[in-house]
This record gives sequence, structure tokens and C-alpha cells, in this order.
Amino acid sequence: MYNNPFREDNFRRPGGWGGYNDFETTSFGPTHFGPPPAGQMPMSTPPGFSPPIPAWREGSSGIRSCLFRNTYIWMNSGRSFWFFPTAVGREIIAGFRWSRRYGWYFRTISRNQIRSYECFR
Repeated sequence: MYNNPFREDNFRRPGGWGGYNDFETTSFGPTHFGPPPAGQMPMSTPPGFSPPIPAWREGSSGIRSCLFRNTYIWMNSGRSFWFFPTAVGREIIAGFRWSRRYGWYFRTISRNQIRSYECFR
């Protein structure tokens, strides 16, 4: 029997991360995205600031223009974070999310959970 290295039960989250509710989506998203794309992870940290939240609600339309750029995302839940999108699908955005504690790690985000975003070079 083939042992799929990308199964959810092959990964352990560090103890301080809490339960599933700390995450917006599953670890690797739909199968058509596959494992994290090689060589596309950002090589440096994101900017050292958090931009102010825009007064308007933008949603995720037009986020394709942010591919492979540091992007600050505000979620409908009130959370915000730096993200480096590498693929944009109809319902999901895949890329790398920044954590001060762990650095860049691969995530997927549901497009309907995004309140607003802003791209940076």
C-alpha cells in the first residue's frame, strides 16, 4: 500500500497552536493544488509593518495581480496577516503565510473569507 506523505495525519502541529479553529483552511487544500510549489517560496521576510485596514470592502476579486508579491490580507473574521500567493483558483488562493514564530509555511485560503487585501513589492 502506498504511503502518501501529504496525508493530514503525517503532520503534527506544534503544541502551542491550539485546535483546528486556529486555522482558516486545511493544510494543503484541494488535490488539484498538490504539494507546495517548489522554488516559489519567498526568500525574505515580509515588510516589518501592518498596513491600516482599508475603509472599503474589496473581497478577493483582482487578487491575481498580487501573485508572487507580499500581500497583506484582512479576513472577514477580523484576522490579518502577510501572505505570498502563488496560485489563484476560482474558490481558493494558495501560497505561503507568514508566522513570526515559524516563518513562511504553505496555506490555502478560501476566497470568500477575504475582506480586503493590499499588494506590496
